[in-house]
Amino acid sequence: MPKIKFTVITLFQEALEPYLNASMMWKATDKGITEFDFVNLRDFGLGPHKSVDDTPYGGGDGMLLRCEPVFAAIESVKAKDPTAKVIIPTPVGKVWNQETAKGFAEIGGHYIILCPHYEGYDERILSIVDYKISLGNYVLTGGELPALIIIDSIVRLLPGVLGGEQSAVIESFSDGDNLEYPQYTKPADFRGMKVPEILLSGNHGEIDKWREEHSGHAN
Repeated sequence: MPKIKFTVITLFQEALEPYLNASMMWKATDKGITEFDFVNLRDFGLGPHKSVDDTPYGGGDGMLLRCEPVFAAIESVKAKDPTAKVIIPTPVGKVWNQETAKGFAEIGGHYIILCPHYEGYDERILSIVDYKISLGNYVLTGGELPALIIIDSIVRLLPGVLGGEQSAVIESFSDGDNLEYPQYTKPADFRGMKVPEILLSGNHGEIDKWREEHSGHAN
């Protein structure tokens, strides 16, 4: 079973901990399937105020993460585990999808996720990054939410995290752009909306056929 570790470099550890300490993420940690660690970027800040950002050369609004604290933070983790790979959420990265998440889950290992903030980061930081990941054509205030999405989508695919053996196999996007068939539970009739009769029949061959017919594809 591949074990996976995530070390998140962030200015806002408190924003990440509640989610990673709950539900399936907690279950994965409790079972020893995954491990979460944090590095406070401010610990590597410069000067008496532990500064981690500065104004951009050439002018412009906002502040950029500086190279020195970011490199020092990443190198502090790599000093303990040189095999660790670095991920950065960034608009210029490869668009994240289920297939990519599955690849990370199958490989396992140790991943350092850098959470950018402010207006962006010094471009030279990318020289120490292994994976540039984009979650879509929009901008967030920081990298903490993307880090949680990346972590969750990988961890839930690890054996022993989800309840059923087939849970991650039959769900949406498990095979390219497929969408999972509609599902129902009790009651069979809710406010006049009835569960399809075929699903109540007990005929598993016909049920499988119905499910295949009602599986779709993402636009």
